Amino acid sequence: MNAANFDKSERLQKVAKLLGGGGEYTTMDIIKKAGVCAVNSIISELRENGYIITCERRHNKWFYRMVK
Repeated sequence: MNAANFDKSERLQKVAKLLGGGGEYTTMDIIKKAGVCAVNSIISELRENGYIITCERRHNKWFYRMVK
């Protein structure tokens, strides 16, 4: 996978800012609040850029949280 460079990617920056504020967010939360799509790909790219993001499935929803 070729992850986008964080400094040049507005979509990565939007999601990092959202998750960096604390709390956990579902896939749909991230889509709506950050105005992005392909959340799983963005999370993967953020991880490639050094961010630690956990993901947990509860029933039929995925929850993401950034570890500081």
